[in-house]
Amino acid sequence: MSGGGLVANSEVTPVEMLPGIVRRTLNEGAHTMLCELRMAKGAVVPAHTHPHEQIGYLASGRLRFRIGDVWRELGPGDSWCVPGGVEHEVHVLEDTVCIDVFSPPRDEYRDPKRA
Repeated sequence: MSGGGLVANSEVTPVEMLPGIVRRTLNEGAHTMLCELRMAKGAVVPAHTHPHEQIGYLASGRLRFRIGDVWRELGPGDSWCVPGGVEHEVHVLEDTVCIDVFSPPRDEYRDPKRA
């Protein structure tokens, strides 16, 4: 396990994942990982799958989110749960901040400062 414990905001590395999408891996434990995503209006997370379960919370902004065959427009306070292996994608309708939790932690999302 890397990360863990108490982590100050200044210790977290921002990573541009895709154009207009910046991820910060806030913390992780043995079984979960907490990430913040800041996404600019017009950005797209293309259709993809991963083996990790993903649960998220939309803190601000608006998204058009697809899980499997279901599309939904989401606003502040809404949430999602993507089972591992299910295709999903996101279109950013407004500048957005969301929080994602992955289980198990994603190796490729580990913060290089704390890895």
